[in-house]
Amino acid sequence: MADRYIYPALFHYEENQVGVTFPDLPGCVTVGKDETDAIKCAKEALGLHLYGIEVDGESIPAPSSIKSLSQKKGVACVLIEVLMPPIRIRHH
Repeated sequence: MADRYIYPALFHYEENQVGVTFPDLPGCVTVGKDETDAIKCAKEALGLHLYGIEVDGESIPAPSSIKSLSQKKGVACVLIEVLMPPIRIRHH
């Protein structure tokens, strides 16, 4: 288990919100009201998702490189970093 993870997230810009998906982590999705909120929500979603994988004893997939992800109009790739020790303490 690593103490720090960095994963690419795709920000999907919509009229009144920013949807966030993680290509390497199916089911890890969230939404924010703007970019700042989307980053905050993405960190929380990523940390909880990875914590769940750890608790289940599954292996954590390696993050994709940014250049391997296709870019579509209205979608931006953002690197999201999460520190696991505080999450593990909070949810243990």
